[in-house]
Amino acid sequence: MAVAVVTDSTTYLPAGLAQRHRIRVVPLHVLLDGSSRLDVIDLGPAELAEAMHRKRPVSTSMATPHELSVVYRRALHDGATAVVSVHISSKLSGTYESALSAAQEVGSNLVHVVDSGSAGMGLGFAVLAAAQAAEQGADPFTVAQVAADTAARTRTMLCVETLEWLRRGGRIGAAQALLGTALAIKPLLHVVDGRIVPLEKVRTMGRAVARMVDHAVEIAGSGPADVAVHHLGAPDRAAEIAEQLRRRVPGLRSCHISEIGAVIGAHTGPGAVAVVVLPGGITPVSTAPWRSGVDLFRG
Repeated sequence: MAVAVVTDSTTYLPAGLAQRHRIRVVPLHVLLDGSSRLDVIDLGPAELAEAMHRKRPVSTSMATPHELSVVYRRALHDGATAVVSVHISSKLSGTYESALSAAQEVGSNLVHVVDSGSAGMGLGFAVLAAAQAAEQGADPFTVAQVAADTAARTRTMLCVETLEWLRRGGRIGAAQALLGTALAIKPLLHVVDGRIVPLEKVRTMGRAVARMVDHAVEIAGSGPADVAVHHLGAPDRAAEIAEQLRRRVPGLRSCHISEIGAVIGAHTGPGAVAVVVLPGGITPVSTAPWRSGVDLFRG
């Protein structure tokens, strides 16, 4: 493979997909009781959920420029002629800025960095599309553009049991969190311009999930679509959402289910579920309607 594709652990790709497509994954950091762990590698969803239920202090931090540059250099040493590095929204993590620093260190002509403006499979679909473009022999600029275009087409929605964890992590305003708690609201959230913002306010988790599915069906439309369902400690709820999407999305091409890891889970809390929709699905390089210029990456 001439172009190596690198991402971070917040893709939460289903098991085996990263290895199958030779995607290199750099873990972010989770601090649990003051001890640093690596997302997915040292701290899994089950331990995280238990820690959060017990109110143990959990925080997260970005991948460092050094950690990313090591992966870039290894990819180039292994035979890649260039690297495309696709990451969690720059408005949710400093990892994108770390990647830019690492790219400058290694060589900006060799490493191209993409801000997905998302996380989870909102990032994951972009990474998979980039990897498939690389497998088809695309040059690094095309691979980066494929990632940027795919990321821009994804829509991510999530339901949480409480806004408290998003408030603690600074991902949603304290006033919104306080109001939601006081009124016992179970908000439906979505990602807009790289940030997590409210979409609808409902009174029960069941209603929030139902509205999330309705929105996902509408976004997918009647054409081809790829979807993903994430959860933290709620496998039955995730399976039911996936089943509804299989029944209601006529052009469904794939439906991935994966549990979110500690970095995202630390901000959503146990019981959270999310749906990511990619209308049109992952588009082959030969037929993709690429835009002139790329506004989501620098390299």
